[in-house]
Amino acid sequence: MRNYTYLLVDFFTIVVPFLFSFHPKLQFYKAWKAFFPAVILTGLLFLLWDIYFTYLGVWGFNLNYIIGWKLWGLPLEELLFFLCIPYSCVFTYHCLTLLMDLKLAKPLEDSITYVLILLGLISTVYYWGQYYTVSTGILMIVLLLVAKNVMKVNWLGKFYLVYLVLLFPFCIVNGILTGTGLNEPVVWYNPEHIIGLRIGTIPFEDVFYGLDLILLNLLIYHWLRSRLIK
Repeated sequence: MRNYTYLLVDFFTIVVPFLFSFHPKLQFYKAWKAFFPAVILTGLLFLLWDIYFTYLGVWGFNLNYIIGWKLWGLPLEELLFFLCIPYSCVFTYHCLTLLMDLKLAKPLEDSITYVLILLGLISTVYYWGQYYTVSTGILMIVLLLVAKNVMKVNWLGKFYLVYLVLLFPFCIVNGILTGTGLNEPVVWYNPEHIIGLRIGTIPFEDVFYGLDLILLNLLIYHWLRSRLIK
C-alpha cells in the first residue's frame, strides 16, 4: 500500500469536492466549461516547470511512495496533482464566494498585494541562484501585476481570504507529501534551491507556489466565465 501514498493523496483531495459539485445549492459542474480549460492551460505551464526542475534535480520523487508509472519523467501522481489540487481549491473558492459575502477593504487588499510583490522582489534578489525560491517569487510578481494592472480584477480580496482558508488543508496535503507522518518524504527538495525555512516539513516556498498555482487557475477561470456568460 505504501506505493499508493501519493495516488491516495490525490484521490482524497478531489473526491469530496467532485461529489459535492452536483449539490443543488453549489452546482459547480455548471462551471466546468470554464474550469477545465483553465486547469489544462495552467497545468501545461506548471508541468513544463515541473519537468525541467525534476531534470535539474531541484526536486524529485521517492519511488517508495509512487506506483511507478511515468510520463515525461514525472510520476502519474504528479500529473494528477495539477488537476486534483486546483479542482478542490477552485471548488472551495466557488463555494465560499457563493455562500458567504466575502469582502476585504480595498486599501487592505492593495496592501496585501504590494507586500506580496515586495516579498517576491526581495526573495528574487536576495536568493538569486536558488531556483525554487526565485521562480516562485518571479511568477507571483507577474501574476499579481497582471491581475491588478492588466486584467484589473475585482476579486483579489476574496482570493486572499479563500487562500487563507485553503492554507489549512494545504498544510495537511503538503505535509504528507513532504514527509509528515512518513519515514521519508514523497517529494524531496534540493537544499541548494530552497531557503531552508520550513513549516513543519513543508518548504516555505510551497506557500507561494500554491498561491501561484491557484491564482493562475482563477485568472483564466474568471476570464473564461466572463466570456461564456456573454
